[in-house]
Amino acid sequence: MLFNTIILIVTTFAAGMSQYAVKNKDGAIFKGPLIFAGSYLFSITIIHLLPELFTEAENPFNVGIALLIGFFLQHFLEYFSSGVEHGHVHHHDHNFMRKGSSSVGLLIALCVHALLEGALLSHPSSTHEQHESHTILFGIILHKMPAAFALMSVMTYLFEKKTIPIIFLFIFSLMSPIGMMLSEMINFESKYVIYLFGLVSGSFLHISTTIFVESNPGHQRDFKKVGLLLLGVAAALIVEFL
Repeated sequence: MLFNTIILIVTTFAAGMSQYAVKNKDGAIFKGPLIFAGSYLFSITIIHLLPELFTEAENPFNVGIALLIGFFLQHFLEYFSSGVEHGHVHHHDHNFMRKGSSSVGLLIALCVHALLEGALLSHPSSTHEQHESHTILFGIILHKMPAAFALMSVMTYLFEKKTIPIIFLFIFSLMSPIGMMLSEMINFESKYVIYLFGLVSGSFLHISTTIFVESNPGHQRDFKKVGLLLLGVAAALIVEFL
């Protein structure tokens, strides 16, 4: 757990702070990696999380309900975060504070999702080898990094002083480790862990499919994006079965 905690905090915080180092502040640096991350996240949900959910579930119908709740919970959270969790940057949107509620609302929405992700990491897979828990960790890191960059981009646009954005970033960096620790302390029964997995899997499906749609809004041929999508699938398969 210590390794997961350190790697989550360091990668998330470093990605957010990189916003001060790059010249292109609109998040273009993460657009390619974001497509790869979306493909990887979708793939591990399909080949890792969902098979485990339906294998372990006493009532598969209830698992389906948990997936739906997770999917639409993520959709609801994005009314407050305006899609920051999948790399959206809103520099030029002067109505952002109305669309995304407030900066505090944005942070809360991101933190709720990060807490759920962290809780998922505290429960080792019962149908996969122990080392394969890093499959999920890698997927979480891949999509938290663009989210951290986008969060900092929005916060530095809203606040002139650096202090507030950095505090927001630090809080966001801590959320997944806190979720992991809280879940470990509460020690959910296995039947409830299944529904937790379902909630997070539903949110993963929402985030990854949204990335797919928004990466090519005009539905034009883009072989680079297709290559990144296939690379994400290949990476998920390699990490899962290595």
